[in-house]
Amino acid sequence: QVQLVESGGGLVQPGGSLRLSCAVSGSIFRINYMGWYRQAPGKQRELVAIMPSGGNTNYADSVKGRFTVSRDNANYTVYLQMNSLKPEDTAVYYCNVGYRSTTRPAVSVSSWGQGTQVTVSS
Repeated sequence: QVQLVESGGGLVQPGGSLRLSCAVSGSIFRINYMGWYRQAPGKQRELVAIMPSGGNTNYADSVKGRFTVSRDNANYTVYLQMNSLKPEDTAVYYCNVGYRSTTRPAVSVSSWGQGTQVTVSS
């Protein structure tokens, strides 16, 4: 019922920038939070940034000052602007959205995007 479609990944040189997008569609009653995670090869998935609705955005220490999360509430889209990229930022990036659906508005659930590869290499 709810789908998350990511876009914007790719190959970039160290110091470069990329912007990821995640569009949410379906039977959304209310968004609780929107955020991004990443998973590098051989490592666990880790939080990059999370933006609660009406709250402060939290960033991983490793991306503070370089990455910025923003959202378009009217279109249920969340963005991740990544600047000054480093090779260690190479990973598959996943958006994660917490929400309540129109069919079950009393229940909070979450969904994941399909993931988009970001590779930082010269």
